[in-house]
Amino acid sequence: MKRTLLIVTLLVVVGAFAGFQQYSSWSLNRSQNNNGAKSQEGAAQSSRGQSRTNMQGRGGAGGGRSREAVPVLVATAIQKAVPVQLRAVGNVEPYTTVSIKSQVTGVLMQAHFKEGQDVKKEQQLFTIDPRPFEAALRQAEANMQRDNAQLKNLREQVRRYAELVEKQYVSREQYDLIKTNADAAEAVVEADKAAVENAKVQLSYCYIYSPVNGRVGSLLVNEGNLVRVNDGAPLVVINQVNPINVTFSVPEQHLSDLKRHMSAGTLKVDASFQSDDGRAEQGRLEFIDNAVDRSTGTIKLKAVFANTERRLWPGQFINVALTLTTEPNAVVIPSEAVQVGQEGQHVFVVQPDKRVEVRSVSLGTTSGGEAVITKGLAAGEQVVREGQFLLGPESRIEIKETAVSDIKEETKDRGRKSKAKAPEGGQS
Repeated sequence: MKRTLLIVTLLVVVGAFAGFQQYSSWSLNRSQNNNGAKSQEGAAQSSRGQSRTNMQGRGGAGGGRSREAVPVLVATAIQKAVPVQLRAVGNVEPYTTVSIKSQVTGVLMQAHFKEGQDVKKEQQLFTIDPRPFEAALRQAEANMQRDNAQLKNLREQVRRYAELVEKQYVSREQYDLIKTNADAAEAVVEADKAAVENAKVQLSYCYIYSPVNGRVGSLLVNEGNLVRVNDGAPLVVINQVNPINVTFSVPEQHLSDLKRHMSAGTLKVDASFQSDDGRAEQGRLEFIDNAVDRSTGTIKLKAVFANTERRLWPGQFINVALTLTTEPNAVVIPSEAVQVGQEGQHVFVVQPDKRVEVRSVSLGTTSGGEAVITKGLAAGEQVVREGQFLLGPESRIEIKETAVSDIKEETKDRGRKSKAKAPEGGQS
């Protein structure tokens, strides 16, 4: 009995101690949770306060009325005549290409030019060994002289037999035989004359002359080699570079405008290089292909350039601008002044109180770093051309001064970049 009472008492003491430990742990955890919640609430309040402060600061700069003026560069919209152009990438081609080949078989004795030399029309290029052809010509001439002598004798016999047959000293049959022989001899002489002419032609083929004015390329067959009639490889290739052609393609949707403006007069084409400082070769449009390329949806065009300075060279890729017409009295601003937003294209117009107005505009063509505004802007108004990312409606601005020379240089750079990045066949 005593042993049972001792065991029960021990169990009660152990249970009381375990309950006290669990209560202490629960109380400690609750205190820590309360402190963490308070610290988080304080941090959130601090963050909301800082956010309100930042929003107030940004509200003054981006939207609404700015407390501080934003430094910007401005440009004035001007009114001038602007060309309507189609821009593309063109390839320079020779005006005429001639592959020189031999028309006789023989040994190439001499080339009368240097590689890369300019040659004139009818200038001698090659000499092929003429001795076999000179001998053939002399043989043909000898045959003709022999047959001429025979013909002369037969004609004399015909004259004599004509007198004898009238007096009935010889038969008509004998006379007809003599006359037939004379006629045959006359035909032989005519064949001999043709053989002599052919021999002369073959001899002339030994001396090869340039058929055009141009520039020769590499000599493909050296002196001393045997050349044959119409070999696959030419002796040399001549390219005519004055004048010269430039071929390019534009999208087919411009075909109707091309035909309409071309029927009204000659269309001007400008060809320029990315490395040139605004210099452009001027030519004229000469050819519109008779079919649209179905694989690309483009139409092939060809322009002719005088190329007096030989700046254009066969095989080059150049930037081409085809001028269709000129748009008079167009309102023009720098292209970087036009911004794109959720409501479309717009510009920041400077007001007299040095604040800006966000105004929607309609953009026309773009050329040389300048954009034509068809609606929404008048000539003489000032627009922001640099620093727009800090502006909003009614923002105050401070106009920075820029040297005139710097503005002109920037305009030239924009023009060169726009020509270099012009999409193939695009309208500007």
